[in-house]
Amino acid sequence: MSSLTTIAEPRQEPTAPPRPRYKVTGWRVLRSEWAKLWSLRSTPITLALGLLFLLVFGLIISWQFASGNLDSDFDSSRAVDLSLFGIPFAQLALGVLGVLVMAGEYSTGMVRSSLAAVPRRLPVLWSKAALYGLVASLVGTAGALVAFLVGSQIVSGTPAAQSLSDTGVVRCLLGAGLYLGLVGVVSTALGALLRSVAGGISVLVGVFLLVPGLTQLLPSSWQDNVSPYLPSNAGESIFALTHDSSTLSPGAGLAVFLGWTVLVLAGAAYRLKRSDV
Repeated sequence: MSSLTTIAEPRQEPTAPPRPRYKVTGWRVLRSEWAKLWSLRSTPITLALGLLFLLVFGLIISWQFASGNLDSDFDSSRAVDLSLFGIPFAQLALGVLGVLVMAGEYSTGMVRSSLAAVPRRLPVLWSKAALYGLVASLVGTAGALVAFLVGSQIVSGTPAAQSLSDTGVVRCLLGAGLYLGLVGVVSTALGALLRSVAGGISVLVGVFLLVPGLTQLLPSSWQDNVSPYLPSNAGESIFALTHDSSTLSPGAGLAVFLGWTVLVLAGAAYRLKRSDV
């Protein structure tokens, strides 16, 4: 009597196909940062506030001018000057959001995930700064254009009346959008440099709002040599319609403000690259 012994072969479980390895590219980093920007609940709110400040303050001052309720300091103002009256308020709103875009990741700890996905680190900073700068510039340009189109109708028939075809108007409106875009880049870089929402906002307010006023305490000879090169004053010359000996030309103002922007970005890049999260 014989028996056959059957040896069962071990059963092989089906293996899952290997996951594809995605290469980190500049385009993918940009898409990621774009998604993160609009995932913040404060993004649409703050952008709307910046746009609202541009429109409301520009239209209010235009209406006050047409009504004759302004003092003599505004006698030489033109429609484009009046329509851009809200830029200091808009730059504050857009600057605060720029700080939040970068420093907010440090406060929540999300920056660890961002830098783990992009080990070279610097593309994260470049993408955040470029994207938010572009968004702030588009919002600023749109707000300045609408404020001028409506405000010019309010002051029509007055010495301030202007149209888009007048000399310097288009340059001022585009310069306003460019200035606000660069403010967005600077504020994002401040968030990366200081890694603190409160610290970044404090420095932003101090540089753009407080320091220009403090220069009035300097001797007059120092004011002429220092004041035009401050970030806020150099930036204002980009979209100013008229200039005098105490202000920079639009080109020089843009060059100085770009220099400040590059300086802050370089400091943020150095700290991001050299120090731990």
